[in-house]
Amino acid sequence: MRIYLDFNASAPVRDEVADAVVAAMRTRYGNASSVHRFGQEAKAALDEARSAVAALIGGDAPDIVFTSGGTESDNTAIRGVAHALEAKGRRHLIATAIEHEAVRATLQALEQRGWRTTLVPVGRSGVVDPAAVERVIDHQTSLVSVMLANNEIGTIQPVAAIAAIARAHGAVMHTDAVQGAGRIPIRVKDLGVDLLSLSGHKFGGPKGVGVLWMRRGLAIHPWATGGRQERGRRAGTENVPAIEGLGVAARIARQELADAGPRMATLRDRIDTELLARIPGAAVNAGDGPRVPNTTNVSFEGVEGESLVIGLDLDGIAVSTGSACSSGTLEPSHVLRAIGLAPHRVQSAIRFSLGPSTTTEEIDRTIDAVARVVGRLRAVGGGRG
Repeated sequence: MRIYLDFNASAPVRDEVADAVVAAMRTRYGNASSVHRFGQEAKAALDEARSAVAALIGGDAPDIVFTSGGTESDNTAIRGVAHALEAKGRRHLIATAIEHEAVRATLQALEQRGWRTTLVPVGRSGVVDPAAVERVIDHQTSLVSVMLANNEIGTIQPVAAIAAIARAHGAVMHTDAVQGAGRIPIRVKDLGVDLLSLSGHKFGGPKGVGVLWMRRGLAIHPWATGGRQERGRRAGTENVPAIEGLGVAARIARQELADAGPRMATLRDRIDTELLARIPGAAVNAGDGPRVPNTTNVSFEGVEGESLVIGLDLDGIAVSTGSACSSGTLEPSHVLRAIGLAPHRVQSAIRFSLGPSTTTEEIDRTIDAVARVVGRLRAVGGGRG
């Protein structure tokens, strides 16, 4: 039996979602912009999915914009606001030092074109202090982008407090909530944000489909231009089968959240407690702050994280060293460096990310395997190249 503990990279597609996608591919072949019955059936499917996603985040269906995923949603939010407010002299963008690459790389690209950017530090807790944002925001700030939950260490950010600061300074507030959906309750109105990004495949939906929630009345420059789909906010024929699957995944995530969240937190805490008790030199990274219930990041002294991931994979257990979007690079985790970990702690870290289907038996097997593989790697010198 193989064990999958890499839900933050991509969650398994639910059976109900796969069934909905296949059925839609066979029957929803009309263009949702067409006025005939086939088109109207496709549009009805979009509307139903829009309502399901809106319910998951406590928003309203008309404010949901379907995209190709979290990266496009982040780009649309950041670039759209930056270009919309450029004429007003607001050419300053703020984010945290632990944002996903979809945000960081977009800010870097805009910086190369003349925008001023600021990355706010987070410190050992992995949580940004709203006062740190207050110190750097000014009258030229157009956008503040702070993720709801970090993909590597799971820390939950004080988005509502930061949104209030942004609003007081006339700036737009965006949050990348990709790792929060289906793990913690989300209500966009309570968060006070103007823009919120989601990605379907993080909570059991298909890959290649995502969401940008936009506060009604907010005007941004669309990232993709062409037709009038998505109320003119995102051109291009909608991917009806994927969107229909996303809607099903959103309904399931909402129904299961009350039970799944606490259960995942119990299993995550079991990982932390047992690994620290059984493996000398193990340390949980940013474990003292608020975290999403499914994520923990642990360093193992004297072990190369990459070697540990490979060793566990040979034992049938899938974990990761961090963000899947940064895999294959030689750069150490920018998140772990941002929280001030020493280089050896950064290089020896792995991430466990659980899902609603994770069982106690899987966690116990994983704990045994980690202890065994760490011992073996230490015996041969940590697997360092």
